[in-house]
Amino acid sequence: MAKIGINIATGSLQKDEIIVGIDLGTTNSLVAIIHPETRQPIAIKEVNPATGKQSSSLVPSIIYFDERNQPVVGDAARDFLVSEPQRTIFSAKRLMGKSFRDISDHASYFSYKVIDDNTDSLVKVQVGDRFFSPVELSSFILKELKQRAEHILKTPVNKAVITVPAYFNDAQRQATRDAGKLAGLDVLRIINEPTAASLAYGFGLSNSESAKLQTIAVYDLGGGTFDISVLRIVGGVFDVLSTNGDTYLGGDDFDRAIVNHWIRQS
Repeated sequence: MAKIGINIATGSLQKDEIIVGIDLGTTNSLVAIIHPETRQPIAIKEVNPATGKQSSSLVPSIIYFDERNQPVVGDAARDFLVSEPQRTIFSAKRLMGKSFRDISDHASYFSYKVIDDNTDSLVKVQVGDRFFSPVELSSFILKELKQRAEHILKTPVNKAVITVPAYFNDAQRQATRDAGKLAGLDVLRIINEPTAASLAYGFGLSNSESAKLQTIAVYDLGGGTFDISVLRIVGGVFDVLSTNGDTYLGGDDFDRAIVNHWIRQS
């Protein structure tokens, strides 16, 4: 695995070529770079050519397949959650590296068809007469982020660091790497999301502050998971002491609990 040199004091990557950071989220995803002038991490935003205004840096992690089974990703796909839910994939991250046996208790949560013909093999999603793996679905989101970065930076983007929930197992981490490869990205490193948050915290420390021994807890409450990591920071070195999490205690689950509550009240 290629090594990435990171200067904690400046936040700059010690490489000439562009390496993007990607948060492949359950609900939203984004892509970021280290700004070449300010040396600060920034999330890449599209610019509306008509108004000149920047849009949100967030790309909804939603894929809609049209009648030709061509994927549409992001904001353009979101409206189809209501009009064509059977062809609109959301929360694909929750299926990464999973067999149907793993997700059988939660299969009814999805509005699209999750194939259950073999409980021990990795799941597939059926859209029309096509079948897609979670790796393929995630690759569509990563490809959209890659193209967004290339469009704004006016240069090819082929290397990335991708964050994953702290509680992702080896199969889920490998599935994320495979998705990156399908999207045309060389995934240099997979980083736990709470660790990435602590790195961002470390970038903001002065030299004297970063030299002190600190023990910090990072909570990450996302659309699909709730994680905690405990890290020790000293001299710009981050040591993960412990991590834990629940992959079914995120915003999706909060929404479902609220809906179920009102259903019971009706």
